[in-house]
Amino acid sequence: MLTRFIRYCLTILSFFFKNNLDKIQTRHNIVSENLKKKMEITKIEFSARLKTHKFFNNVVNNILIENKTINFLKNTHIQNIFFIHNRFFIRNELAELKMDKNNWALWKRLLIENNVGDPIKYFLYPKSSGNRIRQVYHLKKFLEYSNINLFNIKYVLEIGGGYGCMAQIFKMINKNCTYLIFDTIEVNFLQYYYLQMNKVPVVINQIKPGKVCLINKISLLDQFNKIYSNYNSSLLIANWSISEMPIKLRNNILSKTKNFRYSMIGFQEKFENINNLHYFLNYKKKIETRLSIKIEKLLHYKKSMFNQNNHYYFFTKLK
Repeated sequence: MLTRFIRYCLTILSFFFKNNLDKIQTRHNIVSENLKKKMEITKIEFSARLKTHKFFNNVVNNILIENKTINFLKNTHIQNIFFIHNRFFIRNELAELKMDKNNWALWKRLLIENNVGDPIKYFLYPKSSGNRIRQVYHLKKFLEYSNINLFNIKYVLEIGGGYGCMAQIFKMINKNCTYLIFDTIEVNFLQYYYLQMNKVPVVINQIKPGKVCLINKISLLDQFNKIYSNYNSSLLIANWSISEMPIKLRNNILSKTKNFRYSMIGFQEKFENINNLHYFLNYKKKIETRLSIKIEKLLHYKKSMFNQNNHYYFFTKLK
């Protein structure tokens, strides 16, 4: 309750930076109607989920059923899981992006926030949001490690894609890339709404080159990996997702994604009763003969009285 109150107080810092939802109302009506039809013909199958995600998926499902998607980013539960807004450490990540003179023109373009979902604009940089700044910052850190041209990445698999922000950002970098998101069906529907609202070509439970493909079936994940993971331009993204899955499921997914040329994984040290730092240190030992690996503690992610966890990046690339 106290955490929710503090989060609400922080939103007041962005009081003067409001989104014009009237501009997207017409498209919202069209996309919502298409989404409703897809939900009516889709059978939801529940896989193994930890306690945190059972509750959260119910929240997402209620937002969809009650057609509250136009401002879903104002939902406190969505913010808690998917959306960082006026946290003060974000200003340090933004400062790093600005100091990257070689790439600032790209970062600046990617930082521009849209109105979909009614995001809270970052009070120190109202062209963007705290969450979008953070997503772009992840790309900066990955670029520092991999030294790859982001424009050359053509195949991306994201495990747990949030509400679709990173996918939309990647489509701004390379509109022709094939981008797969593996998530729960409820979150796939939310991603479908967000991406459609941003006019990003998207399909559900299909794999089509050049599109964002939202899937929730292991069989389709296997199909994508067989076709695309061995390409030199393939990237696995799993920011705070694999590390929040049951051990059996994460082991299964990691075994299926081991051939990606690059990977960018983020995790918090402990989640529920799982010590993720120990888990990824052990995982590193299993794969370090064929992969270059870097575990890097997040520099600016500040602890709070409510969450004493450290957070880390786990970067890899094939040797």
